[in-house]
Amino acid sequence: MLAPQSAEKNNTNGATGVNGDTGVRLIQVRGGLGAVPGLRMTGVHAGIKKRKSDLALIVLPGPHVCAEVITTNEIKAAPLLVTTAHLATDGDAIGAIVCNAGCANACTGERGLRDAENTARHAATLLALRAAQIVVASTGVIGVTLPMDRLSKGLDRAYKQLSEGPEAAFDAAEAIMTTDHVPKLAAYAWHENGKRRVIGGIAKGSGMIAPNMATMLAFLVTDATVSRASLTEALREAADGTFNMISVDGDMSTNDAVYCCAKPGEADATPGLRAALTAVCRDLAVAMVKDGEGATKTLTFTVTGARDEEQARKVARAVINSSLVKTALYGEDPNWGRIVAAAGSVGAGMNPDTWSLYLGEGIWVERGAIEAMSEAEAHHVLEEHNVDVRLDLGIGDATATGWGCDLTGDYVRINAHYRT
Repeated sequence: MLAPQSAEKNNTNGATGVNGDTGVRLIQVRGGLGAVPGLRMTGVHAGIKKRKSDLALIVLPGPHVCAEVITTNEIKAAPLLVTTAHLATDGDAIGAIVCNAGCANACTGERGLRDAENTARHAATLLALRAAQIVVASTGVIGVTLPMDRLSKGLDRAYKQLSEGPEAAFDAAEAIMTTDHVPKLAAYAWHENGKRRVIGGIAKGSGMIAPNMATMLAFLVTDATVSRASLTEALREAADGTFNMISVDGDMSTNDAVYCCAKPGEADATPGLRAALTAVCRDLAVAMVKDGEGATKTLTFTVTGARDEEQARKVARAVINSSLVKTALYGEDPNWGRIVAAAGSVGAGMNPDTWSLYLGEGIWVERGAIEAMSEAEAHHVLEEHNVDVRLDLGIGDATATGWGCDLTGDYVRINAHYRT
């Protein structure tokens, strides 16, 4: 088990607004949700999974506004539907989050809706809240109903074990894992108006991940004050450039969701909050790709010289989602044609005569035709665990980055027997 840590360090890389365009100075904080003052949480083994912890309870320090970004899949799991209804009723006064692993509670009909609602009622009774003040989430096998007797008893134990800090956040992050190898936590602090603010998060995701809200769950909390409408807008913007720009296998689930909670108020999201929110989302998103099922390599693919951001993101998603690119990455095969073919396959408006491709620090293919790097040189770069590729479209000034991983035989092995 990895040990939780609490040290801080300056962050100088990555997302827009991190010591970048907005001039906001962010401080990377270890501990994820455990860095947020007053937040209590835990993770327990309820018995939904055979041995590992499988139930997380996160209790907010007072009523919070809550924003959501959920899957675009037409088949949505019961907890997503129930939580959306709760946010419509009490979205300015959310008090807690309950998440189970091992059972998705998806495609379970009316019983699934009742089980999700009863989960919220049970947690609300323990915490002296209304059921609509509870966010519920599930992850695991589709088409299986929740063992409510075990879940209820697990909630009772979780309530008694609530605590603050990085260790509690680590336990909660561990409890929402499915095929993940490691818990995923991230947090950033910033200063505004003479006050220190922080946003922390935990997430799960390792497989069934495509660049349009993947099979993932993420729970974010900040001690900053903001209106729900502004928080929702900021979360959607952050998700578009992070969670919606990752790919492990190109599949989308029924349970994908990101929930972000903040202290209620009338203020708009500040540049500091937006930058920190994006940084947390980026770190969690990249952690999912690095932990991709069976993955041995991570691809950071950047598109520059695009006409606009929409074009840049469309091209980046096409490349990181390509099975042929993923398998070439696994084989360390310098087959740049697969990258260019994927980029041109989505009708984004590439000019065949202006693009150039870069691998690592060197130019790979220049202006659509001239191979500037030898196969041996390219293969040497592809041997690294973290591979950086940049495609300059040579059309404009817009840019976007996507993150992917390789596709291996281990991925097939894991998913061939996922249910059994």
